[in-house]
Amino acid sequence: MTNRPLVEPHSESLASDDAPSSGPLRLPTSDPGRLSSLIAEFAALSAPGRGVTRLAYTDREREAHDKFGAHMKALGLDVWVDSAGNTLAEHSGSVEEYPAIGTGSHLDSVPGGGRFDGIAGVVAAMEVARIIVTENLSHRHHLRFVAFAAEEGARFGQACIGSRLAAGLLSITQLDAKHDAEGRRLSEAMSSVGVDPHAAAAQPWDPTDWAAFVELHVEQGGVLEKTKAAIGIVDLISGSTRLDLNLTGRASHTGATPMSLRADALAAAAEIVLATEALANDARHRGTRATVGRLVVTPGSITTIPGHVSMSLDVRDVDSDRQRATASELLRRAGDICAKRQIDLEASLIGDSSPVVLPLWLRQFSVDACKAQDLSYRVMTSGASHDAQAINQIMPASMIFIPSRDGLSHVPEEWTSSADLATGTDVLLRILLRADEELATRRTRDPGPASTTDRGGESSWRLTQK
Repeated sequence: MTNRPLVEPHSESLASDDAPSSGPLRLPTSDPGRLSSLIAEFAALSAPGRGVTRLAYTDREREAHDKFGAHMKALGLDVWVDSAGNTLAEHSGSVEEYPAIGTGSHLDSVPGGGRFDGIAGVVAAMEVARIIVTENLSHRHHLRFVAFAAEEGARFGQACIGSRLAAGLLSITQLDAKHDAEGRRLSEAMSSVGVDPHAAAAQPWDPTDWAAFVELHVEQGGVLEKTKAAIGIVDLISGSTRLDLNLTGRASHTGATPMSLRADALAAAAEIVLATEALANDARHRGTRATVGRLVVTPGSITTIPGHVSMSLDVRDVDSDRQRATASELLRRAGDICAKRQIDLEASLIGDSSPVVLPLWLRQFSVDACKAQDLSYRVMTSGASHDAQAINQIMPASMIFIPSRDGLSHVPEEWTSSADLATGTDVLLRILLRADEELATRRTRDPGPASTTDRGGESSWRLTQK
């Protein structure tokens, strides 16, 4: 990798001779049956059809947030919904002035998705909260359990909306500009479920109110299963550049129009799809993932040459320079293809985020937790975007993965065993208690403010081809 995206905040390693223990040697363990039951409860909150469909800022998503809040209130936690529609629940620590340590994930899904993406991290947080309450486990920092809104980019083309609003990374102008396939603006969708977009953009979380955040998530790939590792410890989250391409040719009769006189928008789009695959497969782009995930063909008639195609382009990479260079090169190639075929091309940038390195000292707590439980683990990169990526802009954030069967995700067949989810939940509990212990010790030694080292993740890359 030629360009590391940023300097790691708090990058000092914890030496084994002066690092505190990873918490009590024996801790209560999570209940696999309870976790499985919670997964099923949330899976039932879905639009009709195969798999789980609970899109961002819809009634189904808000129902899931209500369920999360009800469960946490039943445990006696304080529950509230922030300006972006994220739901938070807090168990107070013994030191009132200490900030919160958080955990959680998202409740929305892609269309026809699986029941574990995002939800696994939410139910793990719920189980951690239950254990802490029922076992009366002490902690000095407040523990905050979060269900994020609108993490999936499937509806509006923008990933991590709830967490990005919490981090102050989206403006009202951006909320007004983004729209779904039906043309509904993101800001309108938010308002329709009782979330004020103006307040959401103007009221991010206060970074001084937080100490750290840890997200559990299913891997969504097959590395852990293949290597038989119980836990993945994420060191780096890939960046993503997302584009909308609109190709306009000339619709005409399929029988009456000679091949030499056609301006077929779909034929041009097909070339762009293959060019995207070829460029990402080039040895110079090792580590790049580029995908055309959506094609809308108009008029969509068997007897009419396609006159218009709307398509998406998603470029992901762990190298920020290569990520943007790949997107720019694909735009250049798309322009050449369209010019050759006499097709008009319009391109718009709908999302762009840089790779993010997660703090080493917080990752070390994950390593220590795995060792304390005699679990195999693997340090790995995330090719997918996650809420921790946005949250790392305002506080130190960390991620752990649990295995996904056959590496499948975003499909109804997505599956993680209740045993693997319970193992991950036990590791999460230990990480949170270790973070509470270590950060309290640091505050006693040095009561000054936490480091404000740049955590990366945002970019100034702009669209260069029209």
